Amino acid sequence: MSDGIILRVAGIVKNYASGAETLHILKGISFEIERGASLAITGRSGSGKSTLLNIIGGLDRTDSGSVSVGDTEISALPESALSSYRSRQVGFIFQFHYLLKDFTALENVMLPAYIAGMRKKDAAERARLLLGDVRLEDRTGHFPSQLSGGERQRVAVARSMVNDPDLVLADEPTGNLDPDNSAMVTELLYGAAEKRGKTLIVVTHDEKVAARAGLHCTLEDGTLAGMGPNGGAGLPGPGAEK
Repeated sequence: MSDGIILRVAGIVKNYASGAETLHILKGISFEIERGASLAITGRSGSGKSTLLNIIGGLDRTDSGSVSVGDTEISALPESALSSYRSRQVGFIFQFHYLLKDFTALENVMLPAYIAGMRKKDAAERARLLLGDVRLEDRTGHFPSQLSGGERQRVAVARSMVNDPDLVLADEPTGNLDPDNSAMVTELLYGAAEKRGKTLIVVTHDEKVAARAGLHCTLEDGTLAGMGPNGGAGLPGPGAEK
């Protein structure tokens, strides 16, 4: 795909039925970001942040509107193609690391690449490089039970990038960490994404995590309140509700 805009979100609407009531979670969200940018999404609990991230990542579908990554409109993909998109074009990081307890740090990182068809030797080499990016080159043979909480989350950061994805999506990646580990994981996450030219989108309640991103947007009751450079005035995104 060419340089320029990597993600276009256009008029996303998402509702959920709750008994006789309909919950309007996202109400026409629109924005776009360039390849290699970093975006922090903040807002109160229930504002739709995780739902938006899940739709971008292909874990959930819109009721209307579209999501395009590069030249592909993922909102129109059948489930089989959507599964391929999730495994090859998106790297996920969640609040909990979801490492496999019977696999070493190296094996946890290389496994997605190996499953996607990469040769075992090549997958291991890429995993070693990525673990180096998060300063765990001396912990490759350790199992999750032998790692601290911050180290486990750093393994998850490395794993998210092993398939060379277009997007890295992080949902409260420091939510379970103490302030020191949170600061380290934040810097290593953004640093690894910048080093490898990844487009990073982070949902967070932590102002320090959000401040590290190049762009910042806020969701309020399912609408985009503003989007712009971090530290700026919060410029509305293209087509955003004002």
